Amino acid sequence: MSDAQLPLAFGHVPSLAEDDFLVAPCNAEAHAWVAAPVRWPGPASILVGPAGSGKTHLAHLFARAGGGVLISAADVTPEASRPLLESVPVLAVEDCDRPGVLDEVALFHLINQGRELGRFLLLTARTPPAAWAVRLPDLRSRLLAMPVASIGAPDDALLAALLVKLFDDRQLRIGEDVVHFLVGRMERSFAACADLVERLDRAALAGRRSVTVPLARRILEDEDNGSGTEGP
Repeated sequence: MSDAQLPLAFGHVPSLAEDDFLVAPCNAEAHAWVAAPVRWPGPASILVGPAGSGKTHLAHLFARAGGGVLISAADVTPEASRPLLESVPVLAVEDCDRPGVLDEVALFHLINQGRELGRFLLLTARTPPAAWAVRLPDLRSRLLAMPVASIGAPDDALLAALLVKLFDDRQLRIGEDVVHFLVGRMERSFAACADLVERLDRAALAGRRSVTVPLARRILEDEDNGSGTEGP
């Protein structure tokens, strides 16, 4: 394999600043809900949205604005819950519906302790709580009683803005012609958008070239053909 075919993965850090969250019709209600926990009918809420929809971004904004922290559902344990809640005014817990991750008893106690201590709690998941594989009846009852803020499917305007942001996170600039081409042909989902940017970035790096319409066309054709080829 030649040097031109050896892309080096330097990685990238997505921006999670307030100004970098792309507010659109599909997420405006969820954005407003997470931004104002004092208006919630209770101390805990659930944020639901598909992969790549911005749940982590919103959860970071929620935790940062309230002077709290964000943790994974895997980090919710009976021993850690109360000390953590006593140290912060708000807490975001991610991926609560991920199979095999959640300690149901620990989450049940976390919700109760959060209410007792007057803390705001935001849980994130890809699916509504009714679809979670929760066996503990008391926990299921608590979850089903919580208000749910949902992120819907992206429209063309959001897909275009998201493409620009994801490329910008990777310090890549793309032309409007590329954005227009991709939006008109790509799968209509947040996850597909992120995957497409990843593939284009790797292909451009491998070929030591810019992201152009011809490159975008080839990547989409490879995707349609199931080849996954990303060489120059």
